[in-house]
Amino acid sequence: MTPRPPESPATAFAVALLEEFHRLGVRDIVLGPGSRSQALALAAAEFERLGMIRLRVRIDERVGGFLALGIAVETGRPVILITTSGTAVGNLHPAVLEAHHSGVPLIVITADRPESLRGVGSNQTTEQPGIFSSAVRRSWDVAPPNGSAGETDAAAALARDALAAASGPVHLNLAFAEPLSSPFTLAERPLPEPVSVVELSVVERVETPAPDLDELGLQLSAVPGTVVVAGTGAGPRAEEVARELGAPLLAEIASGAHFGPQLVVAYRELLKTANFGDRVQRVIVFGHPTLSREVPALIQRQGVETIVVRGASAEDYNPGRRVGTFADSVSVVGEPDARSWSGRWVAASRALIEDIDVAPDITADLGAHAKAELAAVRAPVTRRALVEAVWRATWPKDRLVLGASRLIREADKVLPGKRVPVHANRGLAGIDGTISTALGIALASQAEGAEGTTRVLVGDLTFLHDVGALLFGVGEVQPRIQVIVGNDNGGTIFDGLEVAQSAGPGYDRVLLTPQRVDIPKLAEAYGWDYLRVETRGALDQAMTASIRPVIVEVPLPRE
Repeated sequence: MTPRPPESPATAFAVALLEEFHRLGVRDIVLGPGSRSQALALAAAEFERLGMIRLRVRIDERVGGFLALGIAVETGRPVILITTSGTAVGNLHPAVLEAHHSGVPLIVITADRPESLRGVGSNQTTEQPGIFSSAVRRSWDVAPPNGSAGETDAAAALARDALAAASGPVHLNLAFAEPLSSPFTLAERPLPEPVSVVELSVVERVETPAPDLDELGLQLSAVPGTVVVAGTGAGPRAEEVARELGAPLLAEIASGAHFGPQLVVAYRELLKTANFGDRVQRVIVFGHPTLSREVPALIQRQGVETIVVRGASAEDYNPGRRVGTFADSVSVVGEPDARSWSGRWVAASRALIEDIDVAPDITADLGAHAKAELAAVRAPVTRRALVEAVWRATWPKDRLVLGASRLIREADKVLPGKRVPVHANRGLAGIDGTISTALGIALASQAEGAEGTTRVLVGDLTFLHDVGALLFGVGEVQPRIQVIVGNDNGGTIFDGLEVAQSAGPGYDRVLLTPQRVDIPKLAEAYGWDYLRVETRGALDQAMTASIRPVIVEVPLPRE
């Protein structure tokens, strides 16, 4: 008879921790496999078996980190991210940094060796406590459980403390000693009644003293020369305030406010145009603007008053340290500006972005008109045509994710207003994890009943930087997603910077960095469908929603 393995305090602690997280409303876990974290991994698998949580497993921790970030962005709820020790923890750092600067709630749980094995060359052991430094809201270094009385209660208390601090990422570094796990099933024990995150937050608000009236927000009234700027994370409140003030709305494409009658798409050009930008006297900023140089230049101009409405980011937006006022919220009093101030901006913007080439010639005969239409269908795809086709195909039931490339700037310059969910990792504006983030958004939205397709629009380098995200393990859910790759063979965004004017012969190799990758074979290797699109007519067809994950490659000119 084979003796039963000894009960593991690690397993008891892991189960109690995840039980409390579940009771508090956490529903998503992303896991990277590893030995030291096995108690957490096996507990998570059992919770998934019972339908209590949604578990996603990824072998690349950097991919898993951004997948968790995407899930948290879509659901608005904290996501648990579990890894083993050593380099696995370091691979989470890019996602933790993005979550920190964007205010995305992640609960990072890393397994570790006991204190006695640290600093003596033990395998897969490094200095994990404090590894994320100030990029986490709070961190804990927890000694290994040993079966003492009260440890499961301490685990539950740790879950409550972590969730309360998770306005951004938090870090639980949990040391585990052998035996690292023991067999168990949750069906053998009663589970506590779940409490949703919303219900918990209501209880906490009741216990908090009511704020003074003057702390409810800054009051704004219509002032001549006011504009409202909306960066990433601004949300629809920016559009409401612009409408209530009667002010032009300069809303970036991923702001969540890129819609409405006040929207000014061609804000870059108008900020540099006489009788527009030079007449701005007050700027109201929501979110984190990152897609233009004109906005920070405006804020730093002498005589311009700037009010920044704080968001979830860990840092206040303050270019040149010239912002005069920060507010947690704003309200509008009085009547909106009834002058033609915003109307002039909106009309001028529409005139600037109007594409006269797509307008049919109403004076042409039928034959000439047919030839013109055929030529348009056969025309090669430009960046503008690409972003416009993706925008036309995307509706409120869909999700759109934009990578850090020339394409998001093109979209920001030309796309008209439409209230659709758009996301971009603009906390640090890096190319890391864009496909992983999009997959997280797709999985979360479709798990909660959304019927649309997630489209992620990236350049070729952003695509290759996160190619590991294309790997679905056996048993992992594959969402409805289109990865659209605008392939101009390198980082052509540098062509628009000053460096391109004075660069020497090494410019292409060290900045443009062209790559030679056979994307169709890459798609085949990872089990994705593949389409190559070279004409505008084929582009619209390719944007049709597909059930299986598909990569759409669109060759683009360098210029």
